[in-house]
Amino acid sequence: MKFFRQLKTIIHSANYYYYDRWVHALTRNNKSLKIYGCTEVVARFLIMINPKCVQHAYIQQADEPVNIENIIRAVPPTNSAIGESVKTSMIDQEAQSPKSTHDGNLQVLSTIQKDLSPLPKKRNTISTDELFDAKRVKLDTKSLKTKRPGLTDEKYDETSYYFENGLRKVYPYFFTFTTFTKGRWVGEKILDVFAREFRAHPAEEYKRSIETGKLTVNYEKVPVDYRLKHNDLLANIVHRHEVPVSLQSITIVHMDEDIVVVNKPASIPVHPCGRYRHNTVVFILAKSHNLKNLRTIHRLDRLTSGLLIFGRTSKKARELEQQIRNRQVQKEYVCRVEGRFPDGIIECNEPIQVVSYKIGVCRVSPNGKDCRTTFRRISEVGDCSIVLCKPLTGRMHQIRVHLQYLGYPIVNDPLYNHDVFGPSKGRGGDIGGKSDDQLINNLIKIHNAENWLGVEEGGDVLMENPLKCEIKNSVQNEDLIEIGAQNSKITSMVASITEAPPQTGHAEPIDPFDLNKTTYDPHCHECKVNYRDPNAKDLLMYLHAWKYKGVDWEYRTELPDWACKELIDYDTIDQ
Repeated sequence: MKFFRQLKTIIHSANYYYYDRWVHALTRNNKSLKIYGCTEVVARFLIMINPKCVQHAYIQQADEPVNIENIIRAVPPTNSAIGESVKTSMIDQEAQSPKSTHDGNLQVLSTIQKDLSPLPKKRNTISTDELFDAKRVKLDTKSLKTKRPGLTDEKYDETSYYFENGLRKVYPYFFTFTTFTKGRWVGEKILDVFAREFRAHPAEEYKRSIETGKLTVNYEKVPVDYRLKHNDLLANIVHRHEVPVSLQSITIVHMDEDIVVVNKPASIPVHPCGRYRHNTVVFILAKSHNLKNLRTIHRLDRLTSGLLIFGRTSKKARELEQQIRNRQVQKEYVCRVEGRFPDGIIECNEPIQVVSYKIGVCRVSPNGKDCRTTFRRISEVGDCSIVLCKPLTGRMHQIRVHLQYLGYPIVNDPLYNHDVFGPSKGRGGDIGGKSDDQLINNLIKIHNAENWLGVEEGGDVLMENPLKCEIKNSVQNEDLIEIGAQNSKITSMVASITEAPPQTGHAEPIDPFDLNKTTYDPHCHECKVNYRDPNAKDLLMYLHAWKYKGVDWEYRTELPDWACKELIDYDTIDQ
């Protein structure tokens, strides 16, 4: 009994879940216990441990809970021996009805027979081998992650830039895409997943890549009909063609030992995403200005130009991120919208919901997140208005979506100023009665994925841009439109790029196309497509991040030509 008391102390500190399983195991082995005359001992032991616990413990038997109190209930013993009482009670229980035995040593009800049935599969314990295999998978996954490519000097040097037709271009290069199996892919054939999810290439090319070992699972060759599993690491070696971006230089506004502040041109993404890698601000600054290992603090849309802040130290980056998260940073944007914007300060508090993270589309919805933006017209240009925007929250596409909702979309916004949102173009939240799924499908069909969506699994590049934005401007103001002026400024852009930024002392060379630097893959689908160069209007949207002001710091950029800085005195706007 001393042993049982010690065991009781140990069990009291254990979780009731394990206790219930011990109770269940003891009751299931009742036939074995009766042979040795220990049934009553077990019953008394269970009560001794915790009578309350036994009374309320439940086990799951099929779909019905069974109270363990109805299975074993201890009764004060008689003078007969333990073994004999157990034997008599079991015989009486089998021969008579499910009532209690006459000797009263231990009452075994008919529910004990129900308990003798095998446990359902969902309650089966995991074997030691299975646990070991699960741990091994996790360890293997960690080792696979260490093989994933990072931003090292080797990656920066995997290709180079050349400049043509006023565009910054990248020589095609071989690159390994890696991704872990998503939950919705588990159990599906690898070829079916790539043909459906990654539409940049036809299914025949993915089949060839699997057969030749360029598309691997956990860095091992697999058959075409291989079914994906959890934690599978997919690696696909591709001949990568990046999309051209504007040749306009990235101007450094401020730089010290902690941060770098730049004026981002439109059309250049902030960091690698989708079809962009080397043609991003992070890579251009690293390759052309020797500013490596910059930490992204905030982001701008690809087509949005303006002020962008990077951290050079993790401490400063966290500090500025915290200020932005706590809404201690005042942000001011300038945009050009259709129509005559109302007088005074207009505030929009409509919540914004992300319709699709995959293609990056939002709309006003009561199910969205709280959002607040203030607008003020500062000038009129023909049929358009120059508007000062102050986002007080930081939602995705916040300014663009709120302007669409108010009925004054940005003039050349290829997404939120489009008939795909219905005849009203989304004004007042009216998207023509379409569901979110219908809206997404229509957007994917209409728009060229590389021009504005930035989708990682984008479709093939079209030879002609289906997007047609009619800009409503008077004839007198056409000269102020940057779209028409951009091509005439290519020479000055090139000259500005060759001049070394004073903060870096590093000049970016302007290299023409060199046939010896290019690569060709006979199996590459994109090598066989003759892409057109994007037009100037494809590289520009009239939205500019002008000023950011935080705790003890403030930075601003030069304004673009479309903001009519020659006609508007921006220094007196806040006065």
